[in-house]
Amino acid sequence: MASTPTRRATPKPVPARGVPPVLVVVSRYNDSITSRLLSGARAAYARAGGDPARLAVAEAPGAYELPTLAMAGASSGAWAGVLALGCLIKGQTRHDRYIADAVAHGLMTVSLVTGVPVAFGVLTTENPAQARARAGGSKGDKGAEAMAALLESIHAGAALRAGRVPTPPGTPPTRTDKAANRRGRHA
Repeated sequence: MASTPTRRATPKPVPARGVPPVLVVVSRYNDSITSRLLSGARAAYARAGGDPARLAVAEAPGAYELPTLAMAGASSGAWAGVLALGCLIKGQTRHDRYIADAVAHGLMTVSLVTGVPVAFGVLTTENPAQARARAGGSKGDKGAEAMAALLESIHAGAALRAGRVPTPPGTPPTRTDKAANRRGRHA
């Protein structure tokens, strides 16, 4: 079995304040759902202070191609993180399970190999109604949630690489956190 090559990227620097550059890779398959996920992600990026017009978006034919495009983006060093958006709906066979497993493992591998955070915004649902409910409907906005998780991961990773203990967004560091950050470790 061949080993996975190491392609550590040097991601775009993360600003101490503000929103880092992010790439969104989005599947065109099930576009009525994935376009809603993308809208939610754009809105979350804007709420965080980013310019949604400057959000880089690359389209994939389907969910299976998301890891390949995520790897290309993460390896480029142009973005601080990658958000993968897609929608898999169960059919009459287990095809959706095989695709979901491959995509999940592929995206995690991209993050581990490159060191660039990759967020999983791929819905895996039983039917189209469940997908609509999770793409800005009654069950939430998974596109927005995945973008928020990505931005938090980017900032936490930058803090850890700088030898600081990350604090959740909007939470002022405690005295212990401040001292640990000065020493480069947690208390």
